[in-house]
Amino acid sequence: MKIIVCIKQVPDTKGGVKFNPDGTLDRAGMLAIMNPDDKAGLEAALRLKDEYGAEVTVLTMGLPKAADALREALAMGADKAILVTDRVLGGADTWATSTTIAGAIRNLEYDLIITGRQAIDGDTAQVGPQIAEHLGIPVISYAQDIKIEGDKVVVQRQYDDRYHVLEAQMPCLITALSELNEPRYMTPGGIFDACQAEIITWGRKDLVDVDDSNLGLAGSPTKIAKASDKVRKGAGEKVVPESPEDAVSYIVGKLDEKHII
Repeated sequence: MKIIVCIKQVPDTKGGVKFNPDGTLDRAGMLAIMNPDDKAGLEAALRLKDEYGAEVTVLTMGLPKAADALREALAMGADKAILVTDRVLGGADTWATSTTIAGAIRNLEYDLIITGRQAIDGDTAQVGPQIAEHLGIPVISYAQDIKIEGDKVVVQRQYDDRYHVLEAQMPCLITALSELNEPRYMTPGGIFDACQAEIITWGRKDLVDVDDSNLGLAGSPTKIAKASDKVRKGAGEKVVPESPEDAVSYIVGKLDEKHII
């Protein structure tokens, strides 16, 4: 079985967020980590590898520094790593990103594609399903459990206070929740091997069945009108009650005023 895991290097928001003048994220100027949902998807693939002997390929689109996330994936146990990077791909929205990734995947053989549900820098949950649509394969999103039965995949799909059990013929795509599992740590030997491993690098010329009009910032139908690293709030109302009873009465009154109770 061949599994492709799509991962993304995202800003570590604890270190602060920076923007370019056009409103896009300044990814080169920020600390970065592997997206949490993607890491859960990678762990799911590695567990399938442990059980079935699958070959796991990790793929990302991004700046050259995104190779760091790929090496982390290799150190965790992935077999191959592919970086899709090119200046013409910069500033892509979800449509242009999914178009690019699908164009890269068309070069590969696969039974299963796993992506994270969503990235913490965009929170759209669109790229995974869009990749499946570009490739013409079924998608099961919000996976909280994954099993393989013959040539089919059986997934528990999270849904409000319960879950659905869905079955799909492979090849198919699954989007993983961070709650799916607890990702393993890199091993010392894995880190050493990952540092020596080759990262396959592809550019625009390596994308299959992709039109230039659907790539990068120019090929993105959505544009950022405004971006801010923080939502500024007012000072609020300060109240000094004379007694605990007065405090309770004031709070209950406010809740009632706002129709919360």
